[in-house]
Amino acid sequence: MCFAALLPACVHAEGIDTEHLFGFMIGSDVGSVGEREFQSETTGRFARNGGNYRAVGQQLELEFVPAKNFRIEMGSTFSAHDIYGVAGFDDRRQLAWQGVSVDFRYRFLERDTAPVGLTFAVETHADRIDETTAAAVRSYGTEFTLAIDRELIPNVSVAALNLVYQPEWTRMVGTGAAEQESTIGAALAVMTKMRPGVFFGGEARYLRKYEGIGLNEFAGQALYIGPTVYFQLSERSRLTASWSVQAWGRPAGSGAVVDLVNFERHQARLVYGVNF
Repeated sequence: MCFAALLPACVHAEGIDTEHLFGFMIGSDVGSVGEREFQSETTGRFARNGGNYRAVGQQLELEFVPAKNFRIEMGSTFSAHDIYGVAGFDDRRQLAWQGVSVDFRYRFLERDTAPVGLTFAVETHADRIDETTAAAVRSYGTEFTLAIDRELIPNVSVAALNLVYQPEWTRMVGTGAAEQESTIGAALAVMTKMRPGVFFGGEARYLRKYEGIGLNEFAGQALYIGPTVYFQLSERSRLTASWSVQAWGRPAGSGAVVDLVNFERHQARLVYGVNF
């Protein structure tokens, strides 16, 4: 908030653009035709079941809007892991290129002409390093997201809802063992303008993990909550920072109050973007 006070008061935009407003969620806005953006997304995940666990992913992305209501994003990710003494994980300390991704979004409803904004997003990725264990793998997954948002107070406050389904196929390089898993979830966020170019709010996400891509066998669940802040740094650049803590969770067959088997205790994200 001290940093926000240094921003020039003249930085503002008409209406609320939700495309990059949130940290772990997405908005229904997709940008204007011909718009191009570079984005750096840094995600940190910390604390697992016992021992020391730190994982940081750095994704570099290019975004294009070739047609009205349609956006394409291509990305490449590097990951760093520091794992020691975590149950079920091999000890590792490494930095490696993780994989690539492509994201397609189409907006079906605009808030200007409909009660809510509605966008469907499909993000597919192929990885050579497992983002959780840092093991060498051949992993393929797709995240399907339905994003809905609505301004609660015009030009001041907006609420968003995300519904997510994410199937994943993984084969271990060393052993050839294969596994499938899937995650479903719902997320809710509210962001409010504190001053021109600065929004502050919070996100709550409920996630359920299953063995098998068809939600075959329940593995665990987690509820994350935390704050998000958005800065419009200039007419062309922006910064979003978000942090979430697992407030409640439970692995299958356990009475624990948090699930550190399938999820991390803390997650943080920093996103910087610039138009060109």
